[in-house]
Amino acid sequence: MSHREGPHYEGYILDLDGTVYLGERLIPGAQKTVAWIREAGKRVVFLSNKPLEPGSSYAAKLTRLGIPTPTEGVINSTQALMHYLRKRHPGERLFVVGETALLDELSGEGFTLTEQIEDIDIVVAAFDRTLTYHKLNVAHQALARGARFYATNGDRTCPVEGGEIPDCAGVIGFLEATTGRKVELVAGKPSRHILEAAVARLGVPMQRCLMVGDRLATDMLMGRQAGIDTALVLTGVTTPDVLAASDLRPTYVLQSIADLP
Repeated sequence: MSHREGPHYEGYILDLDGTVYLGERLIPGAQKTVAWIREAGKRVVFLSNKPLEPGSSYAAKLTRLGIPTPTEGVINSTQALMHYLRKRHPGERLFVVGETALLDELSGEGFTLTEQIEDIDIVVAAFDRTLTYHKLNVAHQALARGARFYATNGDRTCPVEGGEIPDCAGVIGFLEATTGRKVELVAGKPSRHILEAAVARLGVPMQRCLMVGDRLATDMLMGRQAGIDTALVLTGVTTPDVLAASDLRPTYVLQSIADLP
């Protein structure tokens, strides 16, 4: 559809898969809608809960599909964790149960990583297809000594294009069971922390932002808990029947991103 009025909101937080694109195909109207927001001088940030790729990968994909996006235009669960750590725990040392790409991203952003158990301030659990006994042992011992226990995601499955990979953050359950500790913070959806990171990136007051996504249990719940307006699009996982069976009511229910207010 064509937009006859300007955008109603100052900032738009747009989920990616199922909202802006499906696989390698833009949702019809997505390109024009993002251009409409930007041309009106409003702000857009894209949100992904997937911990497998850095924000730069999603920015490159959006750009390739026809929505030019700088790296700083994307927030994922890793970015949300970094935002929280900079604000609450500057300079503290991390041990990360995660893959090389995540470790490289954190160290590249100036965080100190260590495997010296007595030096570990925070254990970070993340999805890890290279999980080893050594990593679990270091994490276990650091938590037993009192290190904080954080995670990028709390999902027991990791959403990826074409399906899901089991045990996205299953290491959390193991460490909780063996140490008697409970994870203290999960940075990804539906945590408020990823939303706060997105709003900080927008530079717009949270109450003047709209959260747009296709999932009730993450996108819509997160927005409602933060007290901001939400728009559910029906181009992803949520069907009208699923919505009707839920007690969660978004501010808007839209056929697609093309209908944004």
